[in-house]
Amino acid sequence: MSQPIPDLLATVPLFAGLDKKQRERLARDFNERSIPAGTVIVRQGDEHGMGFFIVVDGQAAANVDGRDVAQLGPGSYFGEIALISDRVRTATVTAVTDVTVLVMMLTDFRAFVRGDAEVAWKLLEHVGTLLHHQG
Repeated sequence: MSQPIPDLLATVPLFAGLDKKQRERLARDFNERSIPAGTVIVRQGDEHGMGFFIVVDGQAAANVDGRDVAQLGPGSYFGEIALISDRVRTATVTAVTDVTVLVMMLTDFRAFVRGDAEVAWKLLEHVGTLLHHQG
């Protein structure tokens, strides 16, 4: 992997407000997975999306209601809503080529947030900013 995980996390808006030490702690909960081309990584409508993914290598495609909506390559991420809210998956993501991803499970993320009130507050501020821009 060319970029250290804490630096990669700084490029994800949800984690950008965390300081380097917090991102280093968070990085410990990510696992690397290799996914073969053609594999559905997440499926639209699945309940209880359990993971957040960052593409490290390869290409994937995001599809909503049968329409391609995004090509995902190194540095792209998906599933951040699943870390905060227990909602159904909003898109299907399929590996176009062999893909390497970093994945964090919901249970690990929740334990990380519960263990640090400052982290929880920073994430709450980020969500508040998102809501403000939607309204």
